[in-house]
Amino acid sequence: MRIPPLYRRPAWQRFIAGVVIGGCISWIIFLFMFGVLQEKQAKKIKSQTEIINNLKQDKKIWQEDYKELNRKNAELLIIQKVQVKIKNYEKYKIDHLSIMEAENRIKDDLSSLIAKDLYNTYKNKDLVYKTIENRIDKFNNRPYKYTIKNIVFYSTISIELEIKLS
Repeated sequence: MRIPPLYRRPAWQRFIAGVVIGGCISWIIFLFMFGVLQEKQAKKIKSQTEIINNLKQDKKIWQEDYKELNRKNAELLIIQKVQVKIKNYEKYKIDHLSIMEAENRIKDDLSSLIAKDLYNTYKNKDLVYKTIENRIDKFNNRPYKYTIKNIVFYSTISIELEIKLS
C-alpha cells in the first residue's frame, strides 16, 4: 500500500499551503489580540493596585491624625462652667433669694476651677467636696451645712446639694 501521489496535483498543494499560511496568520492575529488585551488588563490592574495602596496610605494617615487629635482633646478637656443646685430648701422654709445667693457664693468659691484641666480637677475632687461640705451658711439666723448628693465632672461641673441644720 502506498500513499497517493497528491503532491503532484497543484490544487491540493495550493489548498494545503493555504491552510498552513492561514493557520499561521490566524495564530499571529490571535497572539496579537491576546497580547494587546492582556497588556490592557495588566495596566488596569497595576493602576488599581496603586490607587488601592494610595487610599490605604491616606486612610492610615487620617486614622493616625484622628487618634492623635482625640488623645490631645481628651487631655485638654477643660472646665467651662460650674452649676450648683440646692435641693430641699422648702423643708426649712428658706426663700428663693437666699438660696440663689448661696448658690452664687458657692459658684464664686469654685470659680477657680474654670479653665482648669478636667483630669486634674477630677483627681482632686476631694478638695471640691471639702470646700462645699465644710461650708456653713446662715439662713434666717440659723446655721446650715451642705451635703453633696450628686456631682458630675465634664466641661460643666454640675453639683446637687442638700442642706441641713448644723
